[in-house]
This record gives sequence, C-alpha cells and structure tokens, in this order.
Amino acid sequence: MRGADTWEKSMSKKPRFPIPRYPRGWFQVAYADELGPGDVKPLEYFGVQLVMFRTEDGEVSVLDAFCPHMGAHLGHGGKVKGDGIVCPFHAWKFDAAGRCTEVPYAKHLPRKANLTAWPVIERNGIIMVWHDIDGKEPEWDIPEIPEWGNDAWTPYWRQRWKLRTHNQDMCENVVDKAHFRYVHGMEIVPQPHTIKLEYPHIKMTTDALYNTPRGDVNGELDVEVHGFGFSVSRFRGIVETTNMASVTPIDDEYCDVRFSFTVKKIGGAEITEGVGKAFTKEIARQLEEDAPVWENKAFFHQPMLCDGDGPIAEFRRWCANFYPDWYHKQAQDEYDGVKEVSKPLTLAERRRRLVAA
Repeated sequence: MRGADTWEKSMSKKPRFPIPRYPRGWFQVAYADELGPGDVKPLEYFGVQLVMFRTEDGEVSVLDAFCPHMGAHLGHGGKVKGDGIVCPFHAWKFDAAGRCTEVPYAKHLPRKANLTAWPVIERNGIIMVWHDIDGKEPEWDIPEIPEWGNDAWTPYWRQRWKLRTHNQDMCENVVDKAHFRYVHGMEIVPQPHTIKLEYPHIKMTTDALYNTPRGDVNGELDVEVHGFGFSVSRFRGIVETTNMASVTPIDDEYCDVRFSFTVKKIGGAEITEGVGKAFTKEIARQLEEDAPVWENKAFFHQPMLCDGDGPIAEFRRWCANFYPDWYHKQAQDEYDGVKEVSKPLTLAERRRRLVAA
C-alpha cells in the first residue's frame, strides 16, 4: 500500500519503474525471535510507517503507526499493556486488531479511533504481513517448511541486504537462465527440466553443476516461489541446503532482502558448519553479483528477447496478476508524467469501502 502521506513525496520526481511498486502478497517484516513478549518495534515497509508489537500473551500485531488522536508514532515510546499497545502521548490503548479500547481520561471512546491492522502470520521462524493495495484479505497461505525446527538441520544462518531494486526484477532471475553465464561466470548454464508458472506460485527444478576444490559436482535445484515476497530454494549435490528468501519493499526505491539458510547435518558439527557455510557464502556471492545490475537497470515493458533467454514473456504475464488494473494504469501515468493522476486512497479507506459494498 502506498499511504496518502507518502504520495505527494513520490509524485515530486519521476518513478524509476513504469510498473506498480507494491505487489500483493505475504512479506517478511522480522524474525520471530527478534520480538519477545512486550516488545515494540517501529517498521517502515510499503512506504508506510508501521508499529509491530507482541502482546503479553504472545500474539504479534502490526498496525499503522500514527495514533489517530494527535499523531504520535506508537513505535517510538509505545508500551505493551496486556493485549494491546498504549500510546506514549496520551495513553490511548489499542488492541491487536487496532481497536481503541481505552482512553483513561474520557468517559466515551471515539467511535472512529481505530488503527488499520495488517494480516499477520508467524511461521517458519519469521513474521510476515499481507499487503494488498485494495485492502483485500489474503488470497493464499505460506506453507510450513519441514526443515525449520528439525533437529536434523542446522539453525538458520542469516544474511540481509538493502537493495535499490524492485521485487519483480529480482524474481525475474528465476527464469532468466542466460545471465548465469555472464553475471556469475557459470560455464554450464542451469537448464530447468520442469517449470510451472501458476499464480501465485512458480515451481521449477533445474540440473546444476557445482564447482568445488575437488572438482565439479552434479546436483539439482528445486525452487518454490510464493508470490513476490517469499521463496524456498533447495540445493542438492554437495550438501543439502535450503534457503528461505524474502524480499520486502521498503519504499519507492529500496527493498529489504533476507536469506535464511539451513543445512542438513553431516558428520560432526564442524564438518557441517564448514561445508555449509562455504556453500551458502557462494549463494550470497551470486546475489551480490546481481545487485549492481538490479540497482542500476531500466525496466522495459517489451524487452528485445531472443531464443535462449528463458520464459521471460510468460513470467511477465504471471507478474501482472499481482496488481489490480487501475494500479497498472496509475504506475504508467506517473512514469509518463501525466499531470492528472488521481490521488490513491489509503488502505484503511479502501477497506471501509469494501465493507460498505
């Protein structure tokens, strides 16, 4: 969602992309162990200021950050009290669903004194929110990853980047097989032998050849994409490795990228750590090779493709499903500099209209 407070700022310069900035889907905002009972954290994602907290009973909530009373940011000084959060300015209390439940000095609660609550799930050791520009409820779920919490696998090894890019450009790498040779120096380009694009998922299996100090090792890569925000890659060959990758838009320019690696234990702990970290370091290196391209490239609606590029056109059609038609038009109009671009409604207003309808 692009909040009304960020719209004026975004219109002051030409957008980098002629496509909508914030797709529909589930997106990671934290790791579960980063938020203990009673903790409060400010967030900024989708161009919106948010507050995340965990109630004393352990429930996670993500709300729009600014108190409707006089605008205090609940993420800066707000305190958890029981099942809700208390504003640091005048002690108004809001529950996990965003409802105002207490104003300590008033006899009557203002009827409209509520905050927009974002759908939240806590799964696989991560906290995710659902984003939909029209305020609609979640359309799909995030699966449980069997490797997570499994004693046969290591705890997560985490890596994180802030990249100036778009979710769609990053995800496009899944089907762009030609770049592996020229960006990553792979002599043998991975060849998918199965690939299925069916909104909101992509499933692909690819033969892989891993270069090691002891020679080349044949392997296989399985990729599951669950929208633009979350994917799972399973590598087999050297050591069984699973990477949960999340890409969450911060604002009109940047994305928050997290890789969470787990490795199937082999031999002793030292062997597992040595082999696993060497392999995951190589995967992270490939992302860092992609980063300068992502951060500086232009987006063409009709790229000049050739045979051997991979199913780029099919992928672009898959991508279009993550945005409503009006959002496509608005993004193109903003990019083209059309002056009469209608100001978008806030997520809260869109939800109110959906309920009224």
